[in-house]
This record gives sequence, C-alpha cells and structure tokens, in this order.
Amino acid sequence: MEIIHNTQRRRFEIDGEGHRAYLEYVSVEGGIDTVHTTVSPMLGGRGYGSRLVRSALDYARDNGLKVIPSCPVVGGYLERPPEFKELLCK
Repeated sequence: MEIIHNTQRRRFEIDGEGHRAYLEYVSVEGGIDTVHTTVSPMLGGRGYGSRLVRSALDYARDNGLKVIPSCPVVGGYLERPPEFKELLCK
C-alpha cells in the first residue's frame, strides 16, 4: 500500500478497500503539528493509522522538523518506539 503525501491538503493518505485513511498536519515554525488522524471503521485494526504516523514521522526526520503530537494517535505511537523521541517538540 502506497502512502501519498498530499502537500496541498497537508496530509498523508492511504487507500484501502475503497476507503481513504489520512493524517492531517499543520506546518509550524521548525516542525509539523499532527492534528488529526482519520481511519474508517472498515479499515480499523489493520495498521493503517500506524503506517500513516510512521510516514509523517519519517517525513519530519528526513526534513529536520520537530513534531507536535496534538493528535492522540500520534502521541500514543510516540510512546512506543524510542527512535522518534528526538522529534518531539518540547
């Protein structure tokens, strides 16, 4: 499954089974604020949300950006793998 970075809509998107899941963000000085993740109940529990979060965090890391985890999905993800802790905006 391909994740698309839709820069015009400021979100990461993934399609599955006729449904679209996405993670929206807002650009802030020196980083991104992840504001909302939407995953259809039809896609729930299959890792779509985690893949979107991982893509957003990889994008931030690759571009030297910090992350504000306003979205609870992103905040929860950041509690697990320690490899992204340095991205957190303090």
